[in-house]
Formats: sequence, structure tokens, C-alpha cells
Amino acid sequence: MGRNFQSGVRLRPVDLARRHGLSTQAVRNYEEAGILPAAERTAQGYRVYTPLHAAALRAFVALLPGHGHGTAAAVMRAVHQGPADEVFRLVDESHAQLLEDRGTLRAVEAALGGLTASGGPERGWDGGGGPDAGGALVGPLARRLGVRPATLRKWERAGLVRPSRDPGTGYRVYDAAAVRDALMVRQLRRGGYPLGQIAPLMDRVREAGGVEPLAGVLEDWRGRLAARGRALLSGAAELEAYLRERERGAGS
Repeated sequence: MGRNFQSGVRLRPVDLARRHGLSTQAVRNYEEAGILPAAERTAQGYRVYTPLHAAALRAFVALLPGHGHGTAAAVMRAVHQGPADEVFRLVDESHAQLLEDRGTLRAVEAALGGLTASGGPERGWDGGGGPDAGGALVGPLARRLGVRPATLRKWERAGLVRPSRDPGTGYRVYDAAAVRDALMVRQLRRGGYPLGQIAPLMDRVREAGGVEPLAGVLEDWRGRLAARGRALLSGAAELEAYLRERERGAGS
């Protein structure tokens, strides 16, 4: 009945599903989505899978933790559509993203370390707003950071820095937390990071309540990056095994 039967081993959808804790419908959906190669049909119309399909499913499941569903599915579709260049490009993009994320983490650690080492912006500087101002005004803060006031306003529009407003004058007032945020943004911008990548970090700082409590957040971040790196290796091993299985099948 064709190349899918040449191994002599026939598998039902349920046979593939049980091995990975999936439903039989999920297996059928994966086939229809091109994640698995097309299955042959019996005379009665039932799908018949082979060890090649089992290898494809193992590869896809192994790719998921490191690449995510969208990229893992795209990789498998590229395997079945050819040529292999698209497969390797997609895999390379995930590795490049992991490397970029590691660089971002290092920059964040350096930025936080700089703030901690200097005692934070709260000490030794009244913000230039006077004893009753309760924070820094935009001009003095911009001069301290070495940026233009317009840059601080741009950061505010991007949600990176959140000054309050003086009820009497309407002037922007940066409290200790806002000054800290501005210092972090400046350091990350000097490191070449765009505003869009900085925004999620600032959310983490605010959720943690300051710089010091972020040690646990950074450690968790580092652990998740390590897990992703390990998952990329595992996924690559299963993908290579599947590619070799296909090559053997094509040559027989």
C-alpha cells in the first residue's frame, strides 16, 4: 500500500497518542497540520501510522519546550515540505533568540549591580526639587542622567518611567522609585537595548518592589534560560534522529 507500510509495522492513532499522553484527535490534528507526514489509509478508510510517524511525533514533542508550539510546528512542516535549509534556519533562530536573551540578562544584572553598588538613587541626592518637592524634577534628573528632558518624556510615554504630577504646578516629579527606573533605563539603553525589550524588565522591577528583591527573579530567569538551552539540545537530538529515519526510508 505504499512507502508508509514498508517497515511492516502498523500503528493506530491511539498507539501514538498513548505514548505521549495525547488524545487520538490531537494526533490526527498534527497530521492535518503537516506536523506528521501524511498517513496511508486502509481499504476501510482508517489511518495507518508507522514507526516513522512515531519518530516524527517524538521529534515534535521534544522540540516544544525549547522552541514553543509555533516554531516547533513550523520546523516539522519544513521537514516534510523541504528543502532542509528552512528547517535549519528556524532552529538557528531559536538559538539566536536564546543567546540574545542571555545578553539581556547580563545587561540587567550589570544595571542592577551598578545601582546596588552606588547605594541606589535614593541616597546622597535630593533630586534637585528642593526640600518640599518630594522628588526630582525633569530638568535636574535629565542633567544627572546625561540625557535630554525630551528623552525622559519619551521613556514615560513608553511606560518605562512613571513620574507623578505636582498638584499645584503640574510639573513632573520623579520619586525614588522613578529615579531608580530612569537610571536602569539609561544603563540598558547604553547597552543597545531597544525600549520594547526594556519594558518587560521594568514591569518585573515594579512587581518585585525594588532592586534588592530581584535577586530571586534573576536567579529564576537564569534557570529558565538554562532549561531552554537543555531543551534545545534534546529537541535537536530527536529531530536529527527523525531526519535520519526519513533518509533511511527514502533510500530503501
